[in-house]
Amino acid sequence: MTTVQYFLLFFTVLLGGGLGFYLQRLNRSHLNLVLAFSGAFLLGITVLHLMPTVYIQQKEVAGLWILLGFFIQLMLEQLSTGVEHGHIHAHAHGRRGFAIQVMLGLCVHAFLEGMPLSGYDSIHEAHGHDHTHNHLLYGIILHKAPAAFALVVLLLSSHIRPGIVIFSLFFFAVMSPAGALVTKLADVNQATFSILLAVVIGSFLHIATTILFESGDVKEHRVSWKKLAAIIIGVGLSLLTMIS
Repeated sequence: MTTVQYFLLFFTVLLGGGLGFYLQRLNRSHLNLVLAFSGAFLLGITVLHLMPTVYIQQKEVAGLWILLGFFIQLMLEQLSTGVEHGHIHAHAHGRRGFAIQVMLGLCVHAFLEGMPLSGYDSIHEAHGHDHTHNHLLYGIILHKAPAAFALVVLLLSSHIRPGIVIFSLFFFAVMSPAGALVTKLADVNQATFSILLAVVIGSFLHIATTILFESGDVKEHRVSWKKLAAIIIGVGLSLLTMIS
């Protein structure tokens, strides 16, 4: 990873969270469109780019690591209350313990998904890929921004003090770059990077499918035309990344 990529990863979270301070009353349907797009794109790059990479490296055991990542994410969401995929369920009591609970789940998730970032390019080069796109970085950035937005709105609507919300946002923004930096400094080998990537893939599959399943009208079991268009655009954009 380059220095620019580290900063991009950090400031994307600040941007998404900053918008949360000014757009607290954003229409939920508008947020759902953004989430549907990001979920579709995340699912697309996971299936098209990330999964083939780990199956080449890990072969038949790749599925085990992916399943592990899926269930780790499932457990983390017991703490984070689903903020990773845009859930905003306000808690009127405003307990500081609630903020700590959400942040613990979010930060562990962010740190884990940042760990394979520093080795993603080397894995692709080893498998003969000559492009310079870091698809893992794209996926993290695209779902981190709405997650940061949801985090800020959730904490503010739960009457958490703005100072604590700002601190929480900065702490969350640091986690993924910190995960990437730790594995870079630890000089992790390629096989370990592919295992970490497989775990993150499981997490991505959980987040993306949850977003898409929740993007429709639960009562009528259907997806609106606007959301369907957002999903098609997200998948289409992920397909375009195969060209360059």
